[in-house]
Amino acid sequence: QVQLVESGGGLVQAGGSLRLSCAASGSIFSSSTMAWYRQAPGNQREWVASISSGGITNYAVSVKGRFTISRDNTKNTVYLQMNSLKPEDTALYYCKALLASGDDYWGQGTQVTVSS
Repeated sequence: QVQLVESGGGLVQAGGSLRLSCAASGSIFSSSTMAWYRQAPGNQREWVASISSGGITNYAVSVKGRFTISRDNTKNTVYLQMNSLKPEDTALYYCKALLASGDDYWGQGTQVTVSS
């Protein structure tokens, strides 16, 4: 069983920055692909960014150049640095762990609200 706990969300003005954290339990973290997703009210959950166990990163077009995903395997934590935030970035942000077995786990989400 894997538990993921997100933190770092909040209210910020447009153009501001936030850093989200996702702490994972268990010993599987270093071998897992980690990802961030978000879901705005009335919208489907969408993928934002991911980082492989080897550190390869990928980003959605909408956040590329503004968001940075990183991981610290010594702390079992993945981060999402969000800069130049826009009102359309407002959403509930979720952390996901994709294990080598194919199983996946989700956190409970952290709210990000960007005011104009």
